[in-house]
Amino acid sequence: MKFGDYPKVSSFKTTNDFKAYLSTLGLNMPCDEVVASDGNAPLKRPIPVLGKTLTNRFAVLPMEGWDGLPDGRPSDNTRRRWQHFGQSGAQLIWGGEAVAVRPDGRANPLQLMLNASTEAEIAGLRDILIAAHPDPTNLVIGLQLTHSGRFCRPNDKIRLEPKILYHHPILDRKFNTPPDLPVMTDGEISQLIEDFVIAAKRVRNCGFDFVDLKHCHGYLGHEFLSAVHRPGRYGGSLENRTRFLRELVDGVRSEAPGLEIGVRVSAIDLIPFRPDPELSNGTLLGPGTPEPFAAPYVDAFGADPEDPANWDISQPLAFVDVMRGLGIKLLNITLASPYYNPHVTRPALYPPSDGYLPPEEPLVGVMRLLEVARQIKAANPDMICVGSGYTYLQDFLPNVAQAVVDQGWIDFVGLGRMMLSYPELPRDVLEGRPMQHKRYCRTFSDCTTAPRNGMVSGCYPLDAFYKKSPEFRALAAVKKAAKLT
Repeated sequence: MKFGDYPKVSSFKTTNDFKAYLSTLGLNMPCDEVVASDGNAPLKRPIPVLGKTLTNRFAVLPMEGWDGLPDGRPSDNTRRRWQHFGQSGAQLIWGGEAVAVRPDGRANPLQLMLNASTEAEIAGLRDILIAAHPDPTNLVIGLQLTHSGRFCRPNDKIRLEPKILYHHPILDRKFNTPPDLPVMTDGEISQLIEDFVIAAKRVRNCGFDFVDLKHCHGYLGHEFLSAVHRPGRYGGSLENRTRFLRELVDGVRSEAPGLEIGVRVSAIDLIPFRPDPELSNGTLLGPGTPEPFAAPYVDAFGADPEDPANWDISQPLAFVDVMRGLGIKLLNITLASPYYNPHVTRPALYPPSDGYLPPEEPLVGVMRLLEVARQIKAANPDMICVGSGYTYLQDFLPNVAQAVVDQGWIDFVGLGRMMLSYPELPRDVLEGRPMQHKRYCRTFSDCTTAPRNGMVSGCYPLDAFYKKSPEFRALAAVKKAAKLT
């Protein structure tokens, strides 16, 4: 298998060419021929969110920059990224940044952390974003709080220091989790909830409109959802597996009244993948293939237990019902984990250095993201739903974004990686300006490969700021060694 086995999105010269290719794949992906920018444009359709009426349907998704300072404060790189979030013109800023609630929960030793000594500078990120925004009075801005659980790296950029809820039959082996590593006790979880609530009070003090209680991408909040084999109050039944969320919400509402709550959730997880050992060789990563498993496999939330390479919407819908019962109306839908299912979480033609070649046409992965979100939105029409996974669409992102909003598949089109290469994309679309095609993210995965190897995350191929950085040459050497060039 070679990188070129699937056509590049940029090879389709017209929308009709792109739609014709979708048809050959059997994908019923909405895609409008013409993208409107007048007053009736679907992407300008007003929508009420937390007491405000937002007038565009773009959202900025939370990121992990790996570029803060050792004490948890933002760096100049972080501030530059938040300035770009403002310049985007998107009116919903979902989380902005994954911010750890305490030191042992950091995904890397340069992840932002919210405490008394960092609060003022994290509040300053919000100020920078507002100052850069073309409509600063019409914004809803949240901050994502997290504990990285199985993927904690608080002291070393490479070495894991995991905090786990249960011993996973595949992930323990895949990430070399010691078999005698103690799982977090119920008491330790209760203390962590207190730490989240203290941090949420600081989120309110910083002036953010809402807090995102992260339940995605394999981190601790997400791991609760699959803790079927954990005994005690936080495992087994769905009621127990959502107790962490319920207790978080109770604490935030009690201690930080007025702060709204959202949840970014990996609505489905699938069996972890690995490079196919029979097709890998010394010159290239192999295509992704599922890890061996024994059925029924119940350790992936939202997967079909008998065939965990496929999904089952029943558990995600039950989780959203729990959210509704808690009065949470802000939902950000993503899938799986970039650590063990990157092709599901963020479809790409080129893998990160610790990944594998795409096991499916990446547009199939995009369609999975769109379809799961569509089904959840259809079952919960009164929720504010934000979608993910649009970046791989590249030149046709605006066409699909307009169509899915117009057809009611989703309320907001969330952008993550695209914010690194082309943050002004939403404004160009909304204002009817010519699109800057050379700035579209082409999913080279450098923004993932760099942090996986201890460097800051950024768009090294397209952003001159990172091209001129010392990390650029180091990243090139990593990619050469991994046969990714």
